[in-house]
Amino acid sequence: MNQPLLLRPLAEADLVERTRYYRRNAGDAIGGRFFEAALSALELIGQMPRAGSPRAGELCDVPGLRAQRVSRFPCSWYYLVTTEHIDVIRLLADTQDLPVIFRQADPIDD
Repeated sequence: MNQPLLLRPLAEADLVERTRYYRRNAGDAIGGRFFEAALSALELIGQMPRAGSPRAGELCDVPGLRAQRVSRFPCSWYYLVTTEHIDVIRLLADTQDLPVIFRQADPIDD
């Protein structure tokens, strides 16, 4: 059974920004492929929320934080699973400094 996904404003902004990045730097077709792959990853999170890797949460000292890769692109969704929903916090590139990003703002408090 799918749990509802709640995308935080930063997660939505990340998706828009990253899609624009791929369109600008690789063309409309790649931008469109990225967007579809990102949405597919969100679907997967909704279907199997505990399948995402807990490693990012361990590295960033954020209990319960999980990551789900976006297929064929160097980025992942970061999220928390609650009893009521899935709290999608960010969509970040592999090259971004996760510990610094998650230290800047407590992902549990929005």
